[in-house]
Amino acid sequence: MKILSGIQPTGRFHWGNYFGAIRQYIDLQDNEQAFYFIADYHALTTVREPETLRGYVRDAALDLLALGLDPAKATLFRQSDVPEVTELTWLLMTLTQMHLLEKCHAYKDKKAKGLAADAGLFTYPVLMAADILLYDSDVVPVGLDQVQHIEVTRDIAARFNNMYGVEALKLPDAKVVESAAKVPGIDGEKMSKSYNNTIELFETPKRTKKKVNSIKTDSKTVEEPKDPETCSVFTLYKLFATQEQQDALTERYRAGGMGYGEAKGALYEAAMEHFAEARERREKLEQDPSTVEDILRAGATKAREVGREVLDRCRAACGLTATF
Repeated sequence: MKILSGIQPTGRFHWGNYFGAIRQYIDLQDNEQAFYFIADYHALTTVREPETLRGYVRDAALDLLALGLDPAKATLFRQSDVPEVTELTWLLMTLTQMHLLEKCHAYKDKKAKGLAADAGLFTYPVLMAADILLYDSDVVPVGLDQVQHIEVTRDIAARFNNMYGVEALKLPDAKVVESAAKVPGIDGEKMSKSYNNTIELFETPKRTKKKVNSIKTDSKTVEEPKDPETCSVFTLYKLFATQEQQDALTERYRAGGMGYGEAKGALYEAAMEHFAEARERREKLEQDPSTVEDILRAGATKAREVGREVLDRCRAACGLTATF
């Protein structure tokens, strides 16, 4: 089975990125053929400063490797290092129907807010489809908000195959961890860079603690019992804690006599312990940029080898390969 997923370098990764997607990458790399890419082409729809984008790509590679992505098991590469993906995108664009793209969340949301939507945003799902289809992907681990794009990918691939009468493209399936699909931000809404409510994975301990302490809670006093099921602090704590630790804190909530500050302290300590080894690995990798670059280039070489086979099938199906 072949796994494929990408992540946009539009800012530093946060807890929502990790529990919604990155953790799946790490879990799936042991027993599968895995391809993971840093989606810098996609980032161009929002990041227009060259040095900023390069910095985000660098940070993304460091973060993924520090969190446990092993280049000996999984292929990690920059999207823009595989030009085959742009050619496949055009082949798919020639048969993708407008109404399919008009239904996609990113475009609809921006249009509903009265914001200008450029062609890059509108056709974003086609590039995403090419990203997935280029490697004959079987499974795509994604956050819940990206499932629609996998459905669009399947529609585009099926249309291509039906139009040309060949099985040139494999139809992938999405894989979502439902329990971790929605990670609340410090305001209680879904954690997202666009909401400015994130807690980054590798912020300084001081800044992490400040953000944890700013998580929105209700106005119940220390003495009053509290409901862990409606508290964002506890929801986040469950992501880091063992079942035994969760049960113990649940009792404290329901018994009363505990303020939210104490729960936030428990969350902070659990998060710092969870990411401690990754933080150390990241600091070491940051001192060795050539190794990180070598990993990305080697990954791109392997990705291009696989992608070329798929692209050649599609070119032949379309009639672009010479037969004389």
